[in-house]
Amino acid sequence: MVAPLNATIFAYQVGFGDCFLLRFSYPDGARRHILIDFGTTGLPENVASSHMLRVAEDIRDKCGGRNGVLDVLVATHRHRDHISGFATSNGVGSGDIIRKLAPKVIIQPWTEAPEAPVDWLGPEHSDVQTAFASRRASLAAMQQVAQRALTFLDLNGASVPRAIADQLRFVGENNLSNRSAIDNLQAMEGRHEYVFHGCDPGLADVLPGIEVNVLGPPTLRQSESIRKQRSSDPDEFWQLTAQRLVEATTQSDAKPLFPGKKSVRATRLFTEQRWLSHRIDDANAELMLGLVRALDDQMNNTSVILLFRAGKKTLLFPGDAQIENWQYALQSKFAKLLADVDVYKVGHHGSRNATPRSMWNSFSKRGGETREDRLVSVLSTKHGKHGSEDKKTEVPRRTLVNELEAKSNFHSTELLADGVLYEEIPIALG
Repeated sequence: MVAPLNATIFAYQVGFGDCFLLRFSYPDGARRHILIDFGTTGLPENVASSHMLRVAEDIRDKCGGRNGVLDVLVATHRHRDHISGFATSNGVGSGDIIRKLAPKVIIQPWTEAPEAPVDWLGPEHSDVQTAFASRRASLAAMQQVAQRALTFLDLNGASVPRAIADQLRFVGENNLSNRSAIDNLQAMEGRHEYVFHGCDPGLADVLPGIEVNVLGPPTLRQSESIRKQRSSDPDEFWQLTAQRLVEATTQSDAKPLFPGKKSVRATRLFTEQRWLSHRIDDANAELMLGLVRALDDQMNNTSVILLFRAGKKTLLFPGDAQIENWQYALQSKFAKLLADVDVYKVGHHGSRNATPRSMWNSFSKRGGETREDRLVSVLSTKHGKHGSEDKKTEVPRRTLVNELEAKSNFHSTELLADGVLYEEIPIALG
């Protein structure tokens, strides 16, 4: 089969989350479909609770209906806003619909390999595809940290400032294990590829005429510079063995500071003592939020980064990869390929640390509206769910969006009218 003639991106409106169906069309009428993520942690306004089921049904229809086939499924990382749609429900859930499309290849990061030892640093060589098993013990510990944060909030919510409480609940819930979705992805019968920087994802037979490069995540054997930046302990950097964080947030086994002494309720404290008590509560909440944010950032750094090259065009889909994940790719042989990107799926819903300035500045096709080969950027996001405008951490970051609007053909799911399920973005490959 010859190379495809054109591509189409279906950018689904899922609120705060990602769901992209990438279609390649060939001269003989054949099509290949790649689903990149399917999740949300905040549905669009004015949609039914069954919205994700509607999205799944539309994906099925675009892949050929009830007898259709999904060629490649990519779950960039395990955050709920990227995989919650893969959850099953008695055979009729959105994840059930996707599973029935019988994906030929399921791509996930190496950190999800179902038989990897807990202290695994990743494959030793780029030609080694066999992953060992589940890092379930360490990943489960990560989920415990998130759950303890939510338990803390349930017990102390009244004394936690609203802005902190909202962020803590959102980030904590995003990190909780979506067991149904994870199990569904693992159980799919297609070929499973657990990928890392520079590996061959094995898609030549499934996507003829399309070159697919894996830019991330790096393994801990590859990312020496990242380890030095974060910590000498690789597990601390990736947060894949977070048991000490669980222990740090466990209250049941904690010894009292003053054994045998009576305690008093905050309402019985003197005015000055109440002032101090409230500030201790606020500091405790800030500490918990910082802990969960750190976990959140490290999970994003396990995100798969894929670069598709078809015809004369290059398409970049980085999931939620943040700067530490990007750092390795930007210093590798793929840096030159990044300069030639034609389509950029904006990382991490437009956050400030997922589109490195050095990478953005290297995109040679940035430019004004009159440029014929102007860069296309595609963003899936929802305002008000993450970050703070006061601290300039809001998602999407306004300064980034301004740059995208000024120097690319900008598409955002937030610009879709109520009731519109997706935006169809055609890409000529010639």
